[in-house]
Amino acid sequence: MSEDREQPPLDVVRLAGAKARGKRPYFLEDADAERVLSIAMAIAGELAVLRQRLDTIEELLETRGSLTREEIEAFVPSPAHAEERGRWHQEYLARILRILQQEAEAEERGDEPTSAEAGARMLGE
Repeated sequence: MSEDREQPPLDVVRLAGAKARGKRPYFLEDADAERVLSIAMAIAGELAVLRQRLDTIEELLETRGSLTREEIEAFVPSPAHAEERGRWHQEYLARILRILQQEAEAEERGDEPTSAEAGARMLGE
């Protein structure tokens, strides 16, 4: 048998600063906007996980009337429930990214200014 070793505490500051492998994809021309988008998407990801966990808790309470932390961690949704969660997630991301999608479509059509152009107009540049 192996000995139980106490794990050192996680260094969350070091982990947060860890660089991902490979080249980072960029989607926007403005580096500041890119950083804000990255932060917003990280928060959106955390919120999606929280929403999924709440859905698990609701499902367990509805079907069993009570729950334990272990039941929450071990929960596996039915295929229909998993499909419903997947649909929610797609709609959620579409709502978050809607402005970027609308601007890209408008730019392709050439009928609306980009946000940078609109901002410059507002500032009288």
